[in-house]
Amino acid sequence: MRVCLAFDCLYPYTVGGAERWYRALADGLVARGHDVTYLTLRQWDPAEEPKIPGVVVVAVAGEHALYTEGRRSIGAQLRFALGVARHLARHGSGYDVVQTPALHLALLAVLAVRSRHRFALVVDWFEVWRRDYWVEYLGPVAGRLGWYGQRLMARGRHAALSFSRLHAERLRALGYNGEINLLEGLREVEAEPPRPARPVAVFVGRHIPEKRVTAVVPAVALARKRLPELRAVVFGDGPERELVLAQIREHGLDGAIDAPGFASGDDVHDELRNALCLLFPSAREGYGIVVVEASAVGTPTLVVEGADNAAAELVEDGTNGVVARSAEPRELADALVRVAESGDSLREATAAWFRRNRERLSLDTSIDAVVDTYRRESER
Repeated sequence: MRVCLAFDCLYPYTVGGAERWYRALADGLVARGHDVTYLTLRQWDPAEEPKIPGVVVVAVAGEHALYTEGRRSIGAQLRFALGVARHLARHGSGYDVVQTPALHLALLAVLAVRSRHRFALVVDWFEVWRRDYWVEYLGPVAGRLGWYGQRLMARGRHAALSFSRLHAERLRALGYNGEINLLEGLREVEAEPPRPARPVAVFVGRHIPEKRVTAVVPAVALARKRLPELRAVVFGDGPERELVLAQIREHGLDGAIDAPGFASGDDVHDELRNALCLLFPSAREGYGIVVVEASAVGTPTLVVEGADNAAAELVEDGTNGVVARSAEPRELADALVRVAESGDSLREATAAWFRRNRERLSLDTSIDAVVDTYRRESER
């Protein structure tokens, strides 16, 4: 099949769960014999065009900052959506399938031009936002427009892919009346025997309000009163990084908490497989691939229950981690102590959880399901 993937980010030029999924999907489709074109924003030096074997990468708009003050840039999305619309207006008949994420203006662009072509449309619903969250995120006017835009996307004719039960149920409540395909393997993850834990809690993620990275330092500081050897490593970068560095200084934890910024996947993996736990207090997640990566090496995850946190679906309390009731320092500190006191038994249980769920969490399983979706939609 001739497949067009439209996403404004391209891994490894930008890093995140969706970026990794689209890159893995592109590679997996090529390996299965499909022709793949990847529409994106330019994120690289024009003299060094990306070379992805078998994938035609098309920058439909020039480089633009993806985030403004910790929020997704509307300007970048507009430029990308217009670029996608222009490309599909000219070349849409050359594709059997177009796939793009929801909650991006590019989807509205695809819906606007698809009547001129016969391609099938597949949409990745990583998240479905509540109305009050739209208002909180964008303000009363833009937030309401975002909410109605989401409803419009949900009711447009397409095949839906979701990555959690939480967001699949929300999509149905918005009025989507087609089949929702639930995928749970966004990246190929290999199981490794659990290692003895070092007393280190690891955070991985962008330093933005939704990830609640500023909850890490106070919680570790409080837990150290009962676990004096406890340390932490805070990976990632973003607008709240300076706050995190200030917290480390204020709590006198230089040397006990490291914040190295973005790091290579190998460095994160090495730190994670030896960690006491993955400390993942995020308020909003569409999936949480890092939870799976931690479980594969026997490292339990500490998550926080919440209305928008689908990552909590991946943690069975007491089996492959701990689910805290809130991100307050006392709650997180108590959960850290609970993980430490569980010792090797929790690590063995975590590794066993991954072995039981390995097939459904497989990237190959997800890509095969996507290809089946392409075939069904193309036949229709």
